[in-house]
Amino acid sequence: MSMNRIALFYAFAPLPDPEAIRLWQRALCEKWGLRGRIIVSKDGINGTVGGEIGAVKQYVRTTREYPAFRGIEIKWSEGGADDFPRLSVKVRDEIVSFGAPGELKVDETGVVGGGTHLAPEEVHALVDAKRAAGQEVIFFDGRNALEAQIGRFKGAVVPDVQTTHDFVRELDSGKYDDLKDKPVVTYCTGGIRCEVLSSLMINRGFQEVYQLDGGIVRYGEKYRDGGLWEGSLYVFDKRMHLEFSDDAVTIGACVRCQAPTNKFENCSNPTCRNLTLYCAGCAADPATLRCPQGCESDEAEATAAGAA
Repeated sequence: MSMNRIALFYAFAPLPDPEAIRLWQRALCEKWGLRGRIIVSKDGINGTVGGEIGAVKQYVRTTREYPAFRGIEIKWSEGGADDFPRLSVKVRDEIVSFGAPGELKVDETGVVGGGTHLAPEEVHALVDAKRAAGQEVIFFDGRNALEAQIGRFKGAVVPDVQTTHDFVRELDSGKYDDLKDKPVVTYCTGGIRCEVLSSLMINRGFQEVYQLDGGIVRYGEKYRDGGLWEGSLYVFDKRMHLEFSDDAVTIGACVRCQAPTNKFENCSNPTCRNLTLYCAGCAADPATLRCPQGCESDEAEATAAGAA
């Protein structure tokens, strides 16, 4: 019986011909039967692929033969090709869509002017050192607010963003100006969003910015549920979420009845389909598998209009 794995990776490096990289990456994935999502830009590569473990390792080995990707780090997790609907390999202006392609600076060493990288144990050391000095370390969530509903660092600041494009607006709004002279640790799923976010924050006057190296994935591998993280990790494939141990707490709440849950479902209203947290009971009935506000009234208005 073959084993399967999912590999999560990224690398910031100047790429003179992103289209050639795209064609090469697609050919590699097709050769070894992998599925997932890969984005290539002039600034690097960002990917998640799954398949038979030997095939994924062959893919990783070959990808690392390209000089710009030689040091690329891989984060492994349970899953495989079936967790993705298809293989998608595309060229984009940004490998993470913050809507600020002209602001990001990249050289052969990675992002220029980003936050200080901290390994998980270094984050703990920073928290302890600052606490001893009477200071608080601020954890700043670099993901979409939806992802933070089921898991986040304890006491973290969770910006009101639906997509990464919203971060520039949020940072420019002045909401977080009181954090500019405090130690801030940015974090995200695998580390890539914080590479960009930390540089955007520094460009806007934040004085002491760090980023969790390897993201929540690497932190969870180190401390599981015995550290500063609580809840489940949202992931962008069929699994939807993962837990680091059997001790994971459930911090999400059903939008309908407030019961604890970490399960996202699409609203049953075909004109809505919003992804929202529902408990198993509310998800079992189309009447309750819908947004408490908006959907019912919209449907009632549509029905009334049809009857008229």
